[in-house]
Order: sequence, then structure tokens, then C-alpha cells
Amino acid sequence: MRFEAVLFDFDGILVDTEWAIYQAWLRTFRLHDHDLPLATYVRCVGSDFDTWSPKAHLEDLTGKSFDWHQLDEARQVEIRRDLEQAGPMPGVVPLLGRLQAAGTRLAVVSSSSHVWVDGWLEKLGLAGYFGTVVCRGDAPRIKPEPDLWLEAIRRLGIAPDRGLAIEDSLNGVRSAKAAGLTAWAIPNRTTAGIHFAEADRVFTSMEAAGREM
Repeated sequence: MRFEAVLFDFDGILVDTEWAIYQAWLRTFRLHDHDLPLATYVRCVGSDFDTWSPKAHLEDLTGKSFDWHQLDEARQVEIRRDLEQAGPMPGVVPLLGRLQAAGTRLAVVSSSSHVWVDGWLEKLGLAGYFGTVVCRGDAPRIKPEPDLWLEAIRRLGIAPDRGLAIEDSLNGVRSAKAAGLTAWAIPNRTTAGIHFAEADRVFTSMEAAGREM
């Protein structure tokens, strides 16, 4: 079937932001003489620290409390520095152009803030492809709950079974499936170790997924 709408996660799908975020957290842990294995960290990818918190984990490991306001500010500076030259993930722009030309409705659905997502979409010239952008604050709960997807479905005016969600995280896949969407996973270097048994299909790249749309 041809999907009426394709709904893209943002971080790790349209731009490879996830790796820079993980690396910044890893540096924070190593600064305090602890490691942060990727297999542990990915529990919060696609959601927030209510799902699993690196802050609580580091405090448990060290037995200390930290000034997280100061550490968060320093980490954000590092992330933005590391992403200074970042562009869209390979295959994203050609696929968006092809889907838009075919009349497919397009949306971004992200647990991140509008400030983060909208800023990146504008910076990379991607904003014009999407009919709607749904982020944290646009629905009561974020992923792994289905609320953000349900809000996007409502805005797009489609039946859930006519929409395709593109995700890179297990939290994202689970939330899209709970909303009634078909969910395809495209793991990146941050989420490559996840077992995506709950996804309808798993692809190695956006180009590979695009050939099936």
C-alpha cells in the first residue's frame, strides 16, 4: 500500500544529533571516573529522563549530588559545538522531495522541544517539507506514550493505519505502534545495538527505507 502520510522522528532520523548528545554525557561520566555504556544510555533515547535518567544514574554511582544546571549548560555548549557542521542524514532530502512531489503528507513527531526541532529544521532548510511538527508540549505525554503521534494523526486528518512512522529508538517504535501506525526502524550508530523486534520493518539506511515507500 502507498501510505497517505509519513511521520518522521527527528533526533537520529533527520539529523544525527543522538551521537553528539551521548558523547557529551559520556564525557560527563568520565569526568567523574565512571563509564556510561551505550547499551545503558539508550534506554532514554527517544523519550526523556522519566524513562531512565543518566543524572540519577551518575549520582547513584558516585554517591554525590551535582549542580545539574551548571553541568547541563556546559553539556549543551559541547553538543552544539560538535553539531556545528551537521547536515541532514544521508538520503533524507531526496526522499522528502520525492514524497512531497507525490502528495504524501509529511510530519515530524519528536519528544524534543520546538526550540530544538524547529531551529534545526530551519537551519537545514527542511521546514518547508512538513505540514506539521509535533513536539514536547503539544500533547500530554511524550514517547514511549502514543500521545504525540495521535496529535500528529489528528492534525494530518488520516486514519492511523494509513500512516508510516520512521524511528530510530525502541521508545519511538513502541509509541508509534501504540498509536496504530506502521513503524519502521532505521537504527543509527547510537541505537544500532537495539533489537527492534517490535518494528514492522528494520532498514540499514534512509535510502533503503525510501525504496520501499
